[in-house]
Amino acid sequence: MDLFARKVVGWVMSYSPDTRLAAKALSMAFEVRGGPKGVMFHSDQGSTYTSRNYRQLLWRYQIEQSISRRGNCWNNSPMERFVRSLKTEWMPTTGYRSFIEAEKSVVNYIIGYYSKVRPHQL
Repeated sequence: MDLFARKVVGWVMSYSPDTRLAAKALSMAFEVRGGPKGVMFHSDQGSTYTSRNYRQLLWRYQIEQSISRRGNCWNNSPMERFVRSLKTEWMPTTGYRSFIEAEKSVVNYIIGYYSKVRPHQL
């Protein structure tokens, strides 16, 4: 999520939440924003974001990483709030029938509803 624009700029879905998945989302965000300089990336201390491969990608893009201390989620709270909104406002309580249906629905939420319709307060 680009906190300045308050828009989700990188996303990808997979059956496995791993470093490869996070790296694809980071690469998408970096490309969508035109390879920005002086960017900071906030995350938790999870192995996904502290892995050698992920840190090398951050270094390649010249992105500074900010990792919150354990139990301190303030830096990442906008993203946590986004996920909460997605789950409570958009996802059906019975779930999706297929991965493809879920993917289409989530992308529609991100680029259609969340970025254009849902009001944001700063």
